[in-house]
Amino acid sequence: MDKNEKTVARLIVKCLEQEGVEYVFGIPGEENIYLIDALRESSIRVIITRHEQGASCMADIYGHLTGKAGVCFATLGPGALNLPLGVANALLDRHPLVAIPAQASLSRLHKESHQVIDLVQSFKPLCKWVGQLYNPKSATELVRKAFKVAQSDPPGPTALIIPEDIEKAEFDDTPLQINVPTEEAPSPRQLQRAADLINKAENPVILAGGGVYRACAHEELQEMAHKLNIPVATTFLGKGAMPALDPLCMGSLGFMVNDYSNVGFDMADLVITVGYDLVEYSPAKWNRNRDKTIIHINHEVAEVDGAYNVSVGIEGNISQTLQELAGMVKTRVGKLDESWFRFKKAWLDELEKGSIDDRCPLNPRRVVSDIRKVMAEDDIVICDTGALKMWMSRLYACHIPGSFIISNGLSPMGFALPGALGAKLARPKSKVLSVMGDGSFLMNSQEIETAMRENIPFVILIWVDDAYGLIEWKQNLEFGRSSYIKFTNPDFVKYAESFGAKGYNITSADELAPTLEKALNDDTVSIIACPVDYSDNSKLTDMLKVWTNT
Repeated sequence: MDKNEKTVARLIVKCLEQEGVEYVFGIPGEENIYLIDALRESSIRVIITRHEQGASCMADIYGHLTGKAGVCFATLGPGALNLPLGVANALLDRHPLVAIPAQASLSRLHKESHQVIDLVQSFKPLCKWVGQLYNPKSATELVRKAFKVAQSDPPGPTALIIPEDIEKAEFDDTPLQINVPTEEAPSPRQLQRAADLINKAENPVILAGGGVYRACAHEELQEMAHKLNIPVATTFLGKGAMPALDPLCMGSLGFMVNDYSNVGFDMADLVITVGYDLVEYSPAKWNRNRDKTIIHINHEVAEVDGAYNVSVGIEGNISQTLQELAGMVKTRVGKLDESWFRFKKAWLDELEKGSIDDRCPLNPRRVVSDIRKVMAEDDIVICDTGALKMWMSRLYACHIPGSFIISNGLSPMGFALPGALGAKLARPKSKVLSVMGDGSFLMNSQEIETAMRENIPFVILIWVDDAYGLIEWKQNLEFGRSSYIKFTNPDFVKYAESFGAKGYNITSADELAPTLEKALNDDTVSIIACPVDYSDNSKLTDMLKVWTNT
């Protein structure tokens, strides 16, 4: 009999299998070697990463796309403290994740000791729930709780800390059966109150957030919008909930308060938020005068905010709420004249002008246009943080939810490269493109080795400007000058080739689309370095100010 067969570590692995875990991401250490050894005979695929931060980002995006908790692990102390970036991102963007850091033996936790920190207190601010295993008999209950809490609405991260003496203790048990909480039906009284407000409204608008994707409620949202003739804007996290080219799609909110879609909100008297969390885009930016009547439709009650004074809150199943509400409101024709949709035309015009701009370094609009040209509707773009985020989030047209991944809660730099591995494992039939600035690329570029070793193909498109472009943009807006934002880059082609990946340099605008297409069709990791002219950042700011006042 294998000495690991009856350990708590083996029992934990049995529990993970019971939860339907297919992948775990992390790095082995001295304190979790029994868990690693137990995984050796498991059906679970272990993805050993080059940094624990990469592991947590992979688990984060995998959980987002599948709805099942992504799992990451680490050893104690420094290993555990490298996990929080992806964990915190999962918290603010509502992604299910279970982190399993190791800890020193219980006999060392009451005193100052090598590599010992209080991991329970360290993870508490970042998680929905944190547990530590003190007794082998609690293992099955704590694993089940970690997954149940992580996957319950609103989803988010949990952490289960495993001391090394408990991990290798001899114990066996049977994993608990999975039970899924039943989501409550919407309140009939609240539905009627909401219907009354919609019937009275002259200029209602819908704001769709990331919760529409999590609830798989996009079809019900579209049906209600069309039946009631109500325009729909999305947050960056909600992109795709309403197809970008649908006549009722207003575009995305999340940039400046005078961007195109915000003008529609200035004209609205009623805002119906669906699956919207305040962290996605502050209500102070779309309800500047705090005069909007607001209907809140989500899984949970609304957060308290002075600019988000909810008139009617409907908590429960989002799809059912939208279906029932659509049936209770009289079919109406809103004031959808040309003034309402001039911002839609402005968005299309901006993208069209960018698509024929042949300069090099490339106009950001040209890059966005060429990406959209080569990506299929169900392919996945995962967009990092930086100046490129503003261009991609505003202009990239999404036709289905889940095809554009961005962080607008924590907004960490560097998550999109390891996140692309998680995305490809979650959606193996989709092509995956990680869009990054050169400022964020090197933060987690070591995970290219992980992707090559594990044969996880995707493409990285680097927007190259040799600077922290977003910070330069903000500095110029605030001070009319910039400082401490320049750096140098490696030869990206040679860097790619050093991992065994493919590398490309873009030297003219007409090279980008065919290079992207070639790389996306290759069964490997490819890096494309594309020079970008960010002088259009300040021009965009000026243009929107003029546009808003016309």
